[in-house]
This record gives sequence, structure tokens and C-alpha cells, in this order.
Amino acid sequence: MHTLDHVPVLLLGHRGEVLARNALLTEILGSPLEPGTSFVRYMFQDPIARDRIVNWCDFASATVATMRRETARRLHDHRLTALMDELRTTDRDVARWWDDHTVRDYASVNKRIQHPTASPLSFNIEIVCAPHEPDQRLVVYTTEPDSPTARVLPLLASWNTPSGR
Repeated sequence: MHTLDHVPVLLLGHRGEVLARNALLTEILGSPLEPGTSFVRYMFQDPIARDRIVNWCDFASATVATMRRETARRLHDHRLTALMDELRTTDRDVARWWDDHTVRDYASVNKRIQHPTASPLSFNIEIVCAPHEPDQRLVVYTTEPDSPTARVLPLLASWNTPSGR
């Protein structure tokens, strides 16, 4: 993850569990997202997600469609089923998107962030699946060269170094 410290990066398991992430992702999303926590729960249960992600509805509906794909692929994964059942019962948006039966494969998504200091930020989310590790997805937040977001990322990254903040 340290090789990619110049952009936000997240490694997810098939249930949306955080396996690893870099400090810049934490700064961008405003949540620690410690390994072992659920990115899916962050999307739907952490109010910061809805505040920071400007196009939250687009990104959240894609998350549900991706999780629907995972549950169809893993019919005997009771933890995954329980997670989605819980979210469908506690969040009307999840229930609505789940009931529309959309299934989504991992693909690039645009994400706009309302950062409290460096706003607005715009990323293309690239999702990479290694052929020998199909249960893991590397999520890389890329930027257009010389865009306002690309120019501010080094400053945000410096806040997470020992000599930063």
C-alpha cells in the first residue's frame, strides 16, 4: 500500500471487508476504515459517507449491485447473507436497490468528494481483481493529470506523515 501513497487505495474482501488501506484514503473519506471493518457498513451506516460522497446515491447503488452479485456467487456464505439482510432491514435505500435486482460487476466508477478543507475532489475509481486472488479487490482512486484534485493530493498526503499535521 505504501507504494501507492500518492493516491487513496483500499483492498477489499468479497464481503466488502477492509483488508488494507492507506492513510490518504482515511483522509479523503473521513473515516478510519480499519482492517476488519466493513466498507459496506461505512457506506450505509456512517453519516460521514453520505456527507462526503457527493454522488453517494450512484456509488451506494453500485455497492448494493456489487454485493448482490457476490451473494449470488456465494449462496452458502451466511455472513454475507446476514450482512445484506441486516442492511436491507435497516436502510430503505439498500432495500430499494436490492429489490430492483440489479447485478454489477466490478467496474470503474466516478466518485466526487466534498472534503472539509480541500473540496471539491473528483476521482475515477478503478477496481482491480487479481486472477489468483478473486476474493480480493484493489480499489484505486485515480485522478486526471494536473486536475485540481491531483494538485491537492500531495498536500493531503503530507498531513499523514510524521512531520505533517
